[in-house]
Amino acid sequence: MKRILIFLVLTLFGAQMIFAQETVADVPESLRNNVFFRESMRQTNLARLAFLEGDYVASTHFSQRALHYANLSDEFVTDNIIATAGWRLNRAVATNASVRHPEEFSKAETAYAEAHSYRVEESWKEAIDAANRVLAALALMHVTAEAPGADGLFPLPAQYTVRPWVTYGDSLWNIAGRIWAYNDPHRWRLLFEANRSRMPDPNNPDLIHPGMVLDIPSIRGEHRQGMWHPDRRYVPLP
Repeated sequence: MKRILIFLVLTLFGAQMIFAQETVADVPESLRNNVFFRESMRQTNLARLAFLEGDYVASTHFSQRALHYANLSDEFVTDNIIATAGWRLNRAVATNASVRHPEEFSKAETAYAEAHSYRVEESWKEAIDAANRVLAALALMHVTAEAPGADGLFPLPAQYTVRPWVTYGDSLWNIAGRIWAYNDPHRWRLLFEANRSRMPDPNNPDLIHPGMVLDIPSIRGEHRQGMWHPDRRYVPLP
């Protein structure tokens, strides 16, 4: 009977780990691979080893610890994404976005309230989805009224809103390599130094969150203006 119970606990943990990974699919790898997640994996490996050795008491203990740390991982990820959404929402308030972009701002406020409600209920996936809706709504507010030149091309962008890694592969390396940035991923340090003060960890260039606004400094005297937008064609980097 105890052997069956341990098997069920381990099966439950495996299902929860799959759910945890799906829950945080729209957040950077650097955030998903947190200390709680790593500890949960360590504890479950110990639980499986103890189970194979027939030490069911120890296996039960490690399984419970694994579930505990898996839950802490979900909580950690959710709180970070909601905090990023709140920071971006406060910036929008400071720039009078509710007047300039009332529809998008209203959607962001509603989604932010929903994120907090889901957070209280410990509905991690729903909370993260709502927080990402905040970031998506606020990103639309950065589309400015610059006009293209006679050739239909816009000036190179001066800023970029970070998008989810799982969908767009956003990292400083990849962003620097895009043609409208520097067309050279090796110039990622320029982005890092220009935005270090606003990074979640000023000493960790890998930790960038969806919704963060990055400055793209000029490197060759090129004119840069406004926020990058996916529907625009930009003048080539000189």
